[in-house]
Amino acid sequence: MLKVGVIGAGHLGKIHLKLLNQSDKYQLVGFYDTSATNGQQVEQEFGYRYYANMMDLIRAVDVVDIVTPTLSHYEVALKAIEERKHFFIEKPITNTLEEANYLIDLCNKHQLKAQVGHVERFNPAFLAAREFITEPLFIESHRLAEFNPRGTDVPVVLDLMIHDLDIILSIVNSPIADIKSSGVAVISDTPDISNARIEFENGCVVNVSTSRMSMKNMRKMRVFQRNAYISIDFLEKKTEIIKMQDAPETPNDFAMILENDKGEKKEILFEHPSIHLNNAILDELESFADAITQNSPIKVSLEDGRNALKLALEIIQYFENNQKQIINKQTK
Repeated sequence: MLKVGVIGAGHLGKIHLKLLNQSDKYQLVGFYDTSATNGQQVEQEFGYRYYANMMDLIRAVDVVDIVTPTLSHYEVALKAIEERKHFFIEKPITNTLEEANYLIDLCNKHQLKAQVGHVERFNPAFLAAREFITEPLFIESHRLAEFNPRGTDVPVVLDLMIHDLDIILSIVNSPIADIKSSGVAVISDTPDISNARIEFENGCVVNVSTSRMSMKNMRKMRVFQRNAYISIDFLEKKTEIIKMQDAPETPNDFAMILENDKGEKKEILFEHPSIHLNNAILDELESFADAITQNSPIKVSLEDGRNALKLALEIIQYFENNQKQIINKQTK
């Protein structure tokens, strides 16, 4: 078993602590939190050992699980690397691209393994759909959430949209050609609602909408490709595949047949792949354990995390520049 320590005992950190304590692949050594009061409360309530000194914890483990606010990701990761420890780091990987690139260079130099917590890669609905996604031509994504003060210190693109950006980059095998975006700050100092249109060099077009000011929660993605439509509901854990194929000469009475203006007939087929319910956070943590002990591929690499961050920052930069142009025009 790998000895693991958790840095950060906030909402998500407590979830990580619980799951790591249950895992057969890890031995939970303890945790550190910048708030001694919170650390002591968590220790008393759950029984996990609280370390008052972060370096003492890092030195006592094989794996460091970084579940702190994004601004401190880089600093904590550097401490783990200094002690030659593998680390799991929550999304977004870091606050800047320069920080992400430096962590990648250091991990390569010291042959350390690291994984980024883009948990939707382990969502059972996405796992069920993945094998059916071959060459997407159009993708539409909606991630809507009810307001929660937690996370509003960053734009909604980095808080929520980045989940979908990572999924999109994992299924579209092409460089990005163009980005257009908009964002609106409703209650926060940074945008709470955002939309982005991303065009890839292979012709795929993506429309991504995200809000943390919605009346209801929604996490859906629709993928269109030739002769197929894939619907993924990340929230309800449902996947539907709609395919079109040449219609048989003698279709059965229940077949759905479409005929175009050229007389070509297509049959519509519906598939509902089996959904194997799981705990996605536990699965991502245990997949990292396998990457260390069995040298299996890392499911979400630092490079993946860096690429998702890069796209998110470009989306933010576009609508910030656009907003400045609008203000300049209004003041003239």
